Amino acid sequence: MPPGARVAPVDVARSDDAPSRSEGSAPYSGGFTPGGDAVDGAARGTAPAGPVAVDRETLRLALVVGGLVLAVLLGFGLGRLNPPANPTGPAAGTAPAGGDHSHAPGTGAHTHDGATVTQGGGDGATGLSISSAGYTLVPPAGDLSAGRAGELRFQIRDDQRRAVTRFAVVHDKPMHVIVVRRDLTGYRHLHPTMSADGTWSVPLMPSDPGSWRMYADFTAVADDGRQVATVLGADLAVPGGYAPRPLPAPATSAMVDGFTAAYTGTPEVGRAVPLRFRVTGAAGAAAPLEPYLGAYGHLVALREGDLGYLHVHPEPAPDGDAVTFWVTAPGPGRYRMFLDFQVGGVVRTAEFTLSVA
Repeated sequence: MPPGARVAPVDVARSDDAPSRSEGSAPYSGGFTPGGDAVDGAARGTAPAGPVAVDRETLRLALVVGGLVLAVLLGFGLGRLNPPANPTGPAAGTAPAGGDHSHAPGTGAHTHDGATVTQGGGDGATGLSISSAGYTLVPPAGDLSAGRAGELRFQIRDDQRRAVTRFAVVHDKPMHVIVVRRDLTGYRHLHPTMSADGTWSVPLMPSDPGSWRMYADFTAVADDGRQVATVLGADLAVPGGYAPRPLPAPATSAMVDGFTAAYTGTPEVGRAVPLRFRVTGAAGAAAPLEPYLGAYGHLVALREGDLGYLHVHPEPAPDGDAVTFWVTAPGPGRYRMFLDFQVGGVVRTAEFTLSVA
C-alpha cells in the first residue's frame, strides 16, 4: 500500500439470523436450531440430521478474514493506480530553481556559493516587483530634485519586516544598484554602503525630470545561513517637465570616450546564445581591458516597455581579445544593453539597442 494511505473500515456483513452477543457474555458455540436455542450436539452424542451444520463462530471468523483480505487487495490495486509521488522529484506546481539575473554560461539560472536563486519574472526578466522571495525593497520616501545632486537611501526587509543586514559579497560587492530613466537614458551602476541599521545609501548625480527605475541586485543571507539571490525594483520620481527620448536604432557597435565596443551574435528567445564583445582604441587595436568587480566586463539589459532586468556576467577569462557573455532573451522586443568595462582604472559604459524577434 502506498505510504500514508488509509483503508476505510470494512463493515463485514452478517446473516439476518446471526445472534448478537452483549459485552461480557460467554462465547457462543454449537449448532443453531430454528427456534434459536443453542444445542451442544457433542454433549448429546448425536449427529445433526441432514447436511453438516456450520459452526456460527467459524462462519463469523471466515467472514472477518475474508473482508480483511479483500481490503488488502483493494488497497494494493488503488496503490498501483495511484503510485506515490517521487520523493526525490519536485512537488507538483513548484518551479525549478532559476536565476533572478542571468550569469554565463547558462540560460538564466545561477547560484552563488550554494545560494538559492529565485525567479523574479515569469519569463526570466527580473526587477519587476518590489517584493520577491520573502524580501521587500523599501525605497526612499519623497522625490528627488531635478538638476541637483542627491542621495539614494533604502532598506531591504525580510518577511518579518526586519531590516536585512547580512548580505553575501557577489562580484566584489554586497549590493549592486542600477538606476535608469524609463526611456532607458541616464543609466548608472552604483555600489552603496550600508549602515548598522541596514540602511543603504549612495550619492546620486543630478537627474533629469521624469520617472526613474532603481534595481537592487543582491544576495541576502537568511537566519539559517541560506543565501537567496534576487533583484527587486522600484520607481523613483524626479519632478519637472518630462520629454522622453526615442530609443536609438539597433546597432552592434557603440563609441564611448574614444573606444569602440562591438559584439557579434544574435540573442534568441529562451535559448542561451554567446555574444562576443571586443573593445578597441582609437587606432583599432584591442583595448587592454582590466578586471572590474571580478570580471572583464559587466552587461545589463533592460527591456523596453516594462523595464524587465537581465544582469549577465562574462566567462571567467577573455577569449583572445574578446569577452563572451551568454545571453538568453526572455521574450521578443527591444532591449537596451549597457556594457561596463575598465581601461586605465576608468570604468566606461557602452550602450546598445538590441531587437529580438
